[in-house]
Amino acid sequence: MRQAHLWRWWVAAGVLATAGYYAIPADTLASSVAYVVIGLVCGLTIIAGVRLHRPVRPAMWYWFAGGQVMSVLGDAVYSYYTYGLHEEPYPSVADIFYLAAYPMLIAGLLLLVRSRRRTGAAQLVDAAIVATGIGLVFWVFVLHPIAADSSASTLERIISTAYPAVDALLLAMLARLFTAAGGRTSSTRLLGLAALLLLAGDVGFSLLTLYSAADARAVDAVFLASYVCWAAAATHPSMAGRNDDPAASGHTTVGRGRLAVFAACSLLAPLMLFLPRVGADPVDRLAVGIGAIALFLLVLARMGGFMSKVQRQSAELRRLAMHDDLTGLANRRRLDQALRETPAGGCPQVALLGLNGLKNINDELGRPAGDRVLGALAERLVRAAPAGALVARLDGDEFAVLLADADSGAARAMAAELLGALRAPVRAGGHELLVSVGIGLAGGAGTEPVELLRQAEAAMHAAKQTGEPYRRWTPMLDDRAGEHARLGAELRAALDAGQFRLVYQPIVAAPSARVVAVEALVRWDHPERGVVSPAQFVPTAEQNGLIVELGEWILRTACRRLAHWRAAMGGDAPDKVSVNVSARQLARPGFAATVAAALADSGLPAACLAVEVTETAVFEGGQAVAALHELRALGVQIALDDFGTGHSSLGLLQTVPVDILKVDKSFVDRITEAGRHAVIAEALIQVSAGLGLAAVAEGVETAEQAEALHRLGYRLLQGYHFGRPAAEPDFVPARATAAA
Repeated sequence: MRQAHLWRWWVAAGVLATAGYYAIPADTLASSVAYVVIGLVCGLTIIAGVRLHRPVRPAMWYWFAGGQVMSVLGDAVYSYYTYGLHEEPYPSVADIFYLAAYPMLIAGLLLLVRSRRRTGAAQLVDAAIVATGIGLVFWVFVLHPIAADSSASTLERIISTAYPAVDALLLAMLARLFTAAGGRTSSTRLLGLAALLLLAGDVGFSLLTLYSAADARAVDAVFLASYVCWAAAATHPSMAGRNDDPAASGHTTVGRGRLAVFAACSLLAPLMLFLPRVGADPVDRLAVGIGAIALFLLVLARMGGFMSKVQRQSAELRRLAMHDDLTGLANRRRLDQALRETPAGGCPQVALLGLNGLKNINDELGRPAGDRVLGALAERLVRAAPAGALVARLDGDEFAVLLADADSGAARAMAAELLGALRAPVRAGGHELLVSVGIGLAGGAGTEPVELLRQAEAAMHAAKQTGEPYRRWTPMLDDRAGEHARLGAELRAALDAGQFRLVYQPIVAAPSARVVAVEALVRWDHPERGVVSPAQFVPTAEQNGLIVELGEWILRTACRRLAHWRAAMGGDAPDKVSVNVSARQLARPGFAATVAAALADSGLPAACLAVEVTETAVFEGGQAVAALHELRALGVQIALDDFGTGHSSLGLLQTVPVDILKVDKSFVDRITEAGRHAVIAEALIQVSAGLGLAAVAEGVETAEQAEALHRLGYRLLQGYHFGRPAAEPDFVPARATAAA
């Protein structure tokens, strides 16, 4: 804390020392000694500041200290001449020390400017404008009068001209320092003030000696203040230079203050022509003319550089506005522009690609891994796209490829190439990741860009729903979309009006045919259409998200119904109820809590509930599998529905907690015939037995099928042979297998 405020104490001490100097009678040895002591202490303080704060650029400060000490030595030598030898020679040895101080100070300022930021042409032009404008004034009122003094000797004129010449160099450095944009510390501001005070003192001294007989001792206050500011800059903590802001120092905007300075400097040359002295002196007129031309060219160069910078920034902004930041591909705005620029009579073709599973990659491996996947796929698309095609990224997991003029055959060939390019896995985050894709194709002459993209999107969603690699838009898709929209609205009304009901299909134990479980199935009693099949409304509910609310109603209703049967029928009631759960339900955080609440509200034990999921619902892992583990922890059983029809059925058994395998009806239909279906059905019962899982054969419609399945080892059967779905099933064993 003391170090932080040391510079304030130093400034206060410097002010008091300056006041004490003026308290001493003028033109005495005591005043001269006081002046020298103040300067010497300031120089030594700079060295002490370097030792105290350990700056990253100590050489700069040693140059400042050296310049200070050289100036003090000049004062001491001149005082020796005045009070020791009683002489006031000009020039003298003291001038050597005085003049030697300026290169050291200028060297330090040069290091300061170079260390603060990289020098650019614009900043050099700014400094040149200021230096030229003020330099003209300096020439007219200081340099020229000294150089034109014919009463002085040649050596006197040389020395007298040397002082304003080095002041001109100091002026140029100050112009460079104060026109350099960017963040400045308190220390750099004090250094700039110190150099400015030194220049002001030199100019004031020169003007007083040239144009007035007044005592120049008044200017000593300016020099002393300069000494104090050099030392104060060295004692300020910011002199260490460790908190410089490179981003701020790279700032190059031209503010109002800087524009005002440039305007004032540019107007100095023409305004000086109105001065009587300048107008009468041909040398001054020539200097002002040259200066005016130089200022005009410098301002022209500055404006040219400014316009070039604006143009570069404008081009960069256009590029950023038309391209995707992550992949570098064109974005939706650029694609829209390209579609609008399609030549008249052209037939644009658009392929819209929707990725599957990107969200799971982001959730499980992190967004950086997902970004790497997108970057890799973008590169593949660019390589696979036909020459002249525009590849764009429209959204998080959507890409588009535009052919400006092509037929539908070229579009299908392009879709096949794109599918081939995306088929191989992508390596990201140490994993081999396979990302599938659905492609929608649309195109035709005269179609508006917005409509063309809408058609491609509709086709892409249709391809995803049907599992096709790609799908071309047809008007039928719009009819289907309109039907889905109308059906979705009716679903919302049906939920509110209570138009849904549950029916239950028995699952029996062979050979006794006792109903050991039921599967809850939803039906929609539409007031106008009658009973609507789940195959019609469930996909729509999945698409618009109503399946979550509908699924919760099914879950709660099924739990309450089985709890009622258990209370009313005792041992004759089914042991378990199975409820189908969608992928959307599993993907929602908190699904296990919803199931727990349904069990608690109904009073049904968790072991009496089985949740049926399809392979596609849990294939991509992530939240869905996590939800199943949470359900297993509650005691709920997990049934894998339609088992054997997916491409990774056996692989899922290693990652998904499963208790029951429901063998798909396609393996049961021809179970009585010799062939591969019987072999597969037998293999599936062996797999389930080996893993300790229960196996349920679905779709049993005849006694022969039931007998064949029982011979293979199936003990749980379900199908129309044992009962159709009903609101109140008959739980009394009605049929037994032939093995009974």
